[in-house]
Amino acid sequence: MLRGKKGLIIGVANSKSIAYGIAEAIKKQGGTFALTYLNEQIEKRVRPIAEELGCEHTYKLDVSQPEEIDAVREAIERDFGKIDFLVHAVAYAPKEALDGRFINTSKEAFDIAMRTSVFSLIEVTQRLLPALNRGGCVLTLTYYGSVAVMPHYNVMGVAKAALEASVRYLAADLGADGIRVNAISAGPIRTLASSGIGDFKMMLKWNEANSPLRENVTIEQIGGSAAYLLSDLASGVTGEIHYVDSGYNIVGMAAIEEIDGKSTLVWDRLKNQ
Repeated sequence: MLRGKKGLIIGVANSKSIAYGIAEAIKKQGGTFALTYLNEQIEKRVRPIAEELGCEHTYKLDVSQPEEIDAVREAIERDFGKIDFLVHAVAYAPKEALDGRFINTSKEAFDIAMRTSVFSLIEVTQRLLPALNRGGCVLTLTYYGSVAVMPHYNVMGVAKAALEASVRYLAADLGADGIRVNAISAGPIRTLASSGIGDFKMMLKWNEANSPLRENVTIEQIGGSAAYLLSDLASGVTGEIHYVDSGYNIVGMAAIEEIDGKSTLVWDRLKNQ
């Protein structure tokens, strides 16, 4: 699906990250890409991944530094000429802002979450736009906590809501340039980022018990959907929030099953497994 397509993936942290699953799927579908790393510590993890995936170019990028974004654009133009896709897998909020009551969110934590998780998409897209081919695609990652309250998500839920609105406005802006903008709303998945969310193991169990498919998603499944959205097969798709969550987003109440003629919650059976 992606043979001949070139792009940039921002946010690969390790081989368990969603961005890694996307990178792996892109490679399997014939695409090539560059990866970025935040700092020297992350670089030590990203370079072996780049070698594994046959990625020849890695760039240092702190999305909060406009000059680094511009430097990446110059590197892309030098190494690729132009690219066909941009994957934005960046999100952060201070850990203390994910616990306790949302009403106690500090202005500093709010600003950090919005700047890193939302404005970075806008600014990276803006500054890399000259390096994007017509017919290209921008893809970011969101979560159901944007539209429904999730425990231990707090300010990040607000940031993801703003991110999804940004996807729609960017899609409207860039459609005239032939650029599509979409997001994948992935179900809960065990990653480095999710390790900072309290009671995450319970969230995984709950999603498994109550999603229509009765399972949690994998980075391979998310990668497959990403490959589709980045390909020409999705050339008519933009401004969309594409759910890859085993169908959890359609559920209105906890799942019930019949055991020995009695109705019981699926959760009751799975919670202690």
